[in-house]
Amino acid sequence: MAQLTAFSYRSGSSYLHSLDVRIKLVLLMLASLAVLDAGPMALWFMSLFLIILVRYLHLPVKSVCVELRYFLFLLALVFIARTLSTAGDPFLVLKWVSISREGVKEGAVVVWRILLIVLVGLIFVATTRPTEIKAAVEWFLKPFPLIPRARIGTMIGLVLRFIPLIFTQAGETLDAQRARAIEHRKNPYYRLKKFVIPFFRRTFETADRLAVAMEARCYSENRTAPRFSACWQDFVVLAGGAVFCGLIFLF
Repeated sequence: MAQLTAFSYRSGSSYLHSLDVRIKLVLLMLASLAVLDAGPMALWFMSLFLIILVRYLHLPVKSVCVELRYFLFLLALVFIARTLSTAGDPFLVLKWVSISREGVKEGAVVVWRILLIVLVGLIFVATTRPTEIKAAVEWFLKPFPLIPRARIGTMIGLVLRFIPLIFTQAGETLDAQRARAIEHRKNPYYRLKKFVIPFFRRTFETADRLAVAMEARCYSENRTAPRFSACWQDFVVLAGGAVFCGLIFLF
């Protein structure tokens, strides 16, 4: 069974847990769009607000950093690429490259925006059940007759449920490597090959077993979805969140 990770639902009694999932999904999209074009001052306000939410929800910050370590490495590469590709006033000139102040600023802002979007998604996943997310996606796709909304909702629900399992399998594969002293090999390609091949094989085998189990239980896409019950407080939160995201977008 998959262990509880930072990217899984955590039961709680906070208002965010009881907020209508449709409103949370709209706020997630608005916040992501606002952050994509926000300036440094707006990013500071957004960061402060999200930090308060993380503290309020008691999310495991240390666990999040550990699970995002490879993603942070990717962000470091993005920062380096933006720094070297942005023209401006150079303050550090090496043999083949020059680093400008504008490049450092641009790279830092891009990485900052991506981290905030990931944090918004983490808060959304931690406070929303996968079944509710699936039902909300189907509700939003209901006006479009040619889109298989039940199938799309099922796929999204399975992806959300697979995330903790994928992290667990990655940890077990790394533990198996350490038990065989593979991490002491100097060749990085060999270490990567011994991790990627078993990891993907186990992931695909788990997906095949899940598909067989669903077929054996006569799984159908036409299932009874949870009922939505939005109250006036939820719409107040939606209005306030929309205004806040609008201010973040403008500034």
